[in-house]
Amino acid sequence: MKDVSPITAGLLDRLEQGYEGNPQLNVLSNALSDTTLTSAAFVPSAAARLRMDFSVEVPTTGITNQKQSGRCWMFSAMNLVRERVVQKCNLGDFAISGAYLAFYDKLEKCNNFFESVLHYADLPLDARENVTLLRRCLTDGGQWDMAVSLMKKYGVVPSWVMPETVHSSGTAEWNSILCHKLREDALELRCLHTQGQDTAARREEMLQELYNALCILYGRPPKAFDFVYTDKDKQYHCYPGMTPKTFFETFVGDDLDEYVNIVCGPDHPYHRTYSQPFMGNVVEDDIVYLNVTMDELEALAVAQLKSGEGVPFACDCHPFRERAAGYWDQDSFQYGPVLGGLTFGMTAAERLQTRDSTMNHAMFLCGVNLTEDGTPDRWKIENSWGEANGQKGYYVCSEKWFRAYTMQVIVRKSLLTEEQRAMLAQPPIPTPYWDTLA
Repeated sequence: MKDVSPITAGLLDRLEQGYEGNPQLNVLSNALSDTTLTSAAFVPSAAARLRMDFSVEVPTTGITNQKQSGRCWMFSAMNLVRERVVQKCNLGDFAISGAYLAFYDKLEKCNNFFESVLHYADLPLDARENVTLLRRCLTDGGQWDMAVSLMKKYGVVPSWVMPETVHSSGTAEWNSILCHKLREDALELRCLHTQGQDTAARREEMLQELYNALCILYGRPPKAFDFVYTDKDKQYHCYPGMTPKTFFETFVGDDLDEYVNIVCGPDHPYHRTYSQPFMGNVVEDDIVYLNVTMDELEALAVAQLKSGEGVPFACDCHPFRERAAGYWDQDSFQYGPVLGGLTFGMTAAERLQTRDSTMNHAMFLCGVNLTEDGTPDRWKIENSWGEANGQKGYYVCSEKWFRAYTMQVIVRKSLLTEEQRAMLAQPPIPTPYWDTLA
């Protein structure tokens, strides 16, 4: 490298003198020697304002636990669907099988991966499309649209019909092994394509191998089951021979297409639709977003909560978080002063553009507190990290945090304005794998 700026002895001496010239920094160093940064930066008086009381609240049934897997998006969607079954069947509690949907999510992602490999087979391996594809060939992650695609195609089952296994609850150990196999398969498919050979038969053999492995890890998905339960009035019910699809159609309904994926991506033009080809799981479906301002996104979330229905949403969950107590709030953590006076001033768009923020966690809004003028000041969140975290599994975030780090909400189309519904009719603009909306 030419024209570089190395750390010279003179520069290092000036840096050391700058530190020594501020005695407070040494005090901070001593204080943090046996105290975590989060604990030292925590501001109890600010967190105390985030009370778990809300003027608008939607009752929910039990806290789920995704455990050591990246299925937050799936659990967020299942939390909405679960409440329908609870109400329709007059149940005190109920859970949908995350293992069942996760099995088909992985299988569909394998097929999507092969589809993408062949789509980009004429590009070199070091093309950005292929580098991104091969790096994240079989992730746990996903979004609302992907959960809907799975439910519509495969249905859902109660959790006891296909219970969790150690592998559905913890995917890190084996997922890398399947990724290794997928990358090996990718090279073979590319070679067959280059030689002008038909890839269909070999691709099906590859899928068979992966299907077998998934059955071993998750268990074999059920084809039919008897739905038996006793409701809150002590009435016994039995629906024999239900398939996952008939259970879904009977107790969930077929209106999930009535929900729309609303995002606030300030680094993209507002009031446009965007799509993510090959970004989902089911190859015949694309992820589609409507990009709006934060004011619009927030108003839609409030409207759905007021209607009595919770809101699946996605955010950057890492900044300004106290996981054990269940807080998300910038004012409750003074990281800058504790680290010697650091200042932070990036806008939401700049955080996205620099990849400082990503849409990395999905949860479920089940409450909001509105001030006298109707402005939100805090939000109630149902998480999928179990009851041991947060306030028995529930969290609260400030309005300031919500506006800074929330990126997506799922709401009914009927809540959109006429202008917003017209925006949905626009042909979506395709975005690449590495887009900040991904």
